[in-house]
Amino acid sequence: MLLRLRVRLPDRPGSLGQVARTLGVTGADIVQMIVLERVGGRAVDDFTVIWPAAAPVDRILAGLGAIPGVAVEGIWRSTGGAPAIGGADAELVGQVAASADGGIATLVDAVPGLLSADWAAALVVPADWASAAENGGTTPGRAAVAYASWQAPDPLTMPDVAPLRPRAFGGADGMLFAAAPFGRGGVVLLVARSGGEADLPVPAFHTTEVDRLAQLVRACGLVLGDRLDGLVGASAGSGRGHRPIDWPVNPSGSGLASMFDR
Repeated sequence: MLLRLRVRLPDRPGSLGQVARTLGVTGADIVQMIVLERVGGRAVDDFTVIWPAAAPVDRILAGLGAIPGVAVEGIWRSTGGAPAIGGADAELVGQVAASADGGIATLVDAVPGLLSADWAAALVVPADWASAAENGGTTPGRAAVAYASWQAPDPLTMPDVAPLRPRAFGGADGMLFAAAPFGRGGVVLLVARSGGEADLPVPAFHTTEVDRLAQLVRACGLVLGDRLDGLVGASAGSGRGHRPIDWPVNPSGSGLASMFDR
């Protein structure tokens, strides 16, 4: 199976090498490493590793915990394969532009794989969300679901996504979210992550991940244009779209995930 690890470590020569060697000794095969931040002499890195499904994850924690200054902030399964990086975002924007289904389904189904998340949904927020908040409304920003990815729970209980700006926030039952508005029609892209390994909580979406989501949404918003306005009417109808297939941005990564989850 594929695991994602978020590790905080000293930002000095040799620290990353120690972490990589220790992961190898414990039996983890590193397939990807992403630097999330480097601040004040500390770094936060995300590792995606291949890990034997029958092996206890505590082995990784024990190994990394023995390195001075290293702390594991979270371990969770990467269900969509290794998170796509490099030119994957630009490729996805192209797929959205060329999609015959309007593009929003292509975007929603692909985003969880980009951010190692569980599911995503395109939401339509009522036009009066701001005035509802100002007047003491109890559910400002409560959104209707226009389209949800295939792994989203059904029925889908949505959190309040107001204020409409790119941000990360927590929800009920330990669910973690990142949201980014398209800037028109009250349409918002929501991404969700939950469930950790070895009793460690899943870490919140990092600022780097939220920024990446916001940039992707802005680009796709320009490509989709008036098609976003059509989601408002669609959300008032059936209430939820769904395509019951995976739509990986990184086909090779998703193939690895399915291979090692067996």
